[in-house]
Amino acid sequence: MNKLKIAVFALISVFIFTGCSLKKHDNDLIKINDTVITKSEYDNAYESVTSNNMFAQMGIDLKNDPDNVFALMMRDKVVSELIIKAILNEEMEKNKITVSKEELANAEKEIMARYGGSKEQFVQILKMNGVSYDKFKKDLEDEIKMKKFVDSIAMVSIGEIEAKKYYNENQDKFKYPKRVRASHILIAANPEQYKAKLRNENKDITDEELAVKTKEFMDAQLKIAKEIQAKVKRSPSSFAVVAKEKSQDAASAVRGGDLGFFSKDEMVEPFANKAFDMAPNTISEVIQTPYGYHIIMVTDRNEAGTLSFEQSKKDIINYLESMDKVDILKNKIEELRKEAKIQYFDENYNPEIIQKKIREAAKDNPEINKTFEQQNQNK
Repeated sequence: MNKLKIAVFALISVFIFTGCSLKKHDNDLIKINDTVITKSEYDNAYESVTSNNMFAQMGIDLKNDPDNVFALMMRDKVVSELIIKAILNEEMEKNKITVSKEELANAEKEIMARYGGSKEQFVQILKMNGVSYDKFKKDLEDEIKMKKFVDSIAMVSIGEIEAKKYYNENQDKFKYPKRVRASHILIAANPEQYKAKLRNENKDITDEELAVKTKEFMDAQLKIAKEIQAKVKRSPSSFAVVAKEKSQDAASAVRGGDLGFFSKDEMVEPFANKAFDMAPNTISEVIQTPYGYHIIMVTDRNEAGTLSFEQSKKDIINYLESMDKVDILKNKIEELRKEAKIQYFDENYNPEIIQKKIREAAKDNPEINKTFEQQNQNK
C-alpha cells in the first residue's frame, strides 16, 4: 500500500528550480514569452540534478564531455523543466497565486512533526542531505503555490464509491508480505563515494594512494561501528538513545533508529536477510551494505495479510485525487506550452536539436533509447 502514498507534487517537484529572470542578460539562452533563462540559471539547474556520484562511479564525465549521450539527456531534461517552470511561473503570477506566511509556517510545522518536531533536528537532517534551510523553505513555498494553482484550474474530489471500486479492482495492491519492524544505527561508509570525494579534493591522487586512504577510512568506520555494537549489545535498552546520538541515517536517528515495518524486498539484501533471520528484541553483529555499517535491532514481526478497505480508504482517496491532479496539470502545461512564444538564442539548448543528437548517439543502444523515451513520456 506504500506505493499509493504518493503526492502529485512529488511527481512535479522536478519543476522546482531557482526562479527564472525577467531581465535580459548577455548570457541569455532561452526566452519564453517575457521570461529569460540565462546560462548561469541553466548551469545552477544542471548542477542540481547531476551533483551526485552516480555518474562518476559509472565513469561518465558530464561536465567535460557535453556531447556524451548522458550529458545530452540531462541537458534535455533540464531545459524542458526550466521552460515549464517559466511558463507556470508566468501563469501563476497572472492568476495571482501567492503563499501567505501563515500557510508556509503551517506546512513547515507539519513536515517537521514527522521528524520529531524539533527545528534544530530538522535543520540538521537537511544539512546532512546537502540541503540548506533557506532552499527547503523556498521549495516548500513553490510546492504550496503549485497545489493552489492546480486547485484553481479544477477542484478534484474522490468519493467512497470510487475508492471502493479501485480497492475491489486492485486487490493485489493491498496484500502485504511478511514484515518485520526494526531499528538500526548506521555508520556511513561507501568506498566509491569516498574515492570520488578524494578525487574531487585532489585531482593528482594516484590509484595506490586512493586505495590506501579508502581502506583506512573503511577500517576506521568499521571500528566505530563495532564499538557501538558492543555498547548496545551490553545494554539493549540504550539502543534508541545511542541511535539518536550516533546514527548517520538522520531520518531514522530522530526516531531512535526506528525504520517501521518493512517487507524483505524493501531493503538492500544483506540488511533484509539479517533482519528477517532475527528474533524480536535481539541485536545483530555489524552488517555491511552499500550505505555503510549497520547495527540492527528487530522489535516486532507480523505475518502476511491484506489491508481492509477501511484501513486503505484514506490512502486510496489521496492517491486517486493525486493522479487526477497530475493529469490536470500535464494537460494545462501542454496547453500553455503550445501557446508560449519560445526563442532559443543558442541552438545547442533547443530541445529539437538536443533530442536529434541523443537519438543519433543512442541508435545502437536499445537500453539508452528506452531510458530516453521514458524521460520524454514523463515531461
